[in-house]
Amino acid sequence: MSQAEFEKAAEEVKNLKTKPADAEMLFIYSHYKQATVGDVNTERPGMLDLKGKAKWDAWNELKGTSKESAMRAYVDKVEELKQKYGI
Repeated sequence: MSQAEFEKAAEEVKNLKTKPADAEMLFIYSHYKQATVGDVNTERPGMLDLKGKAKWDAWNELKGTSKESAMRAYVDKVEELKQKYGI
């Protein structure tokens, strides 16, 4: 898995013909953050920020996942979404 493949997938996911489902978007978001930042390094958003909490929780579930594993899962998911939604 190369950084170039990961960056290409990050660009391609922005060009899908249809917006993926929320669960798919959370997967993409959390794996992108884990691959680029690592483990969660921020406080969990407050009670009223439902979207922020969902994103934080999805990212936090990946705690301890290596950059390489997160990148691979991200690229694989983007490939799946490209097949499902078109680009």
